[in-house]
Amino acid sequence: MDSHTLNAFSANIELTGRQAEVLTQITKFTYRYQGTDEHAVFVLMGDAGTGKSVILNQLFTKLAQELPNSYFLVNHPELLKVYRELAGKTPGMLKKYYQRPTSFINQMHKQNQQVDLTVIDEAHLLLSKPDHYNNYYGDNQLEDIIKLSRVTVVVFDPAQVLKTKSFWNSQRLMELLAPYPHEVVHLKKQFRMQANSELMAWLDNLVAGQPITKLPESGDYDLRVFADAQKMYQEIIKQNRRVGLSRMTATSGYPSTLDGGKHLVNEGNFHLPWDQYNFSSTPWAEQVQTINEVGSIYTVQGFDLNYIGIIVGPPFYLTDDHALGVDPSKATDLEVFKRRPDMTDEEINESKQLLLRNALNVLLRRGIKGMYLHAHDEKLESFLEKVTTI
Repeated sequence: MDSHTLNAFSANIELTGRQAEVLTQITKFTYRYQGTDEHAVFVLMGDAGTGKSVILNQLFTKLAQELPNSYFLVNHPELLKVYRELAGKTPGMLKKYYQRPTSFINQMHKQNQQVDLTVIDEAHLLLSKPDHYNNYYGDNQLEDIIKLSRVTVVVFDPAQVLKTKSFWNSQRLMELLAPYPHEVVHLKKQFRMQANSELMAWLDNLVAGQPITKLPESGDYDLRVFADAQKMYQEIIKQNRRVGLSRMTATSGYPSTLDGGKHLVNEGNFHLPWDQYNFSSTPWAEQVQTINEVGSIYTVQGFDLNYIGIIVGPPFYLTDDHALGVDPSKATDLEVFKRRPDMTDEEINESKQLLLRNALNVLLRRGIKGMYLHAHDEKLESFLEKVTTI
């Protein structure tokens, strides 16, 4: 595995003063409720790249030695590979401590057991409705996990919710936590992207659908717009040779089915297959051949890339007031929009827009050193070129 990804989550990383303070706060909280049956919950909120996973891993590495009945849960299979790899390199840590939430819930219910501590990374990916295809028969994974644990520590970012079956927002989360003792901490400072706060605010406004303004001075951060997706790919190949961990990605809008075949992302002269199913224990972005594939939110969420090429697909267009519009009818990943009886038609329609914006937001937060964009919509493409040319 590439040492960069391991280091990004490593227990040896030096925390900032604020991160160390939060780590101490969570540790005290965990011990305060160990002798009780109250099912306490600590929530760590923050945008992508604010260091939530680093705090979580250091917390678990310490507490799993002291509270052996502890589990680390993550719903993202690629991220689970990283944590298990880290466990194998960390004295006293075992790979079996790291589980998918459904496996953990089913196992604990079968054994009629409770645990001292559960730590959940990317809790915004937890199911909030039954999913029989994935062997989950409860109503809400987070609630099930809370009831199985003395203390639950979760990382949560509502801007990274990607499917209606795991539809969350801050209000729904707080309603669920109301019966339990809980604390919530927000992390603000960006650590992943070497971008200034003005550029981060510009990206926030873009995703939110605010009128797109002139790109602020981006300092050393390499943000470029390409009229030709194939030229963007050639630049990603160059950066990959130069610094590694540089990959192409795309939003929904390009057909694909889970039939084991190769489905191409076609954009002008650019023709590459979507990421192939990854049966290995190495994350997608760290496999050499994946420079010839197009990553999706499912392969890169939670990961760092040095440079990311993003094809902003057919669902995204330029509105009359020069903002980023979204047309959910052009999305091809229909798994995202599963119906659920506890949401009104209006909520479902709003959530479709939100989920597609969230998916783009996830991609826009991956590149440490730089980000290259190509938009399928010609008007959006030329407007982005205009506002990003300094």
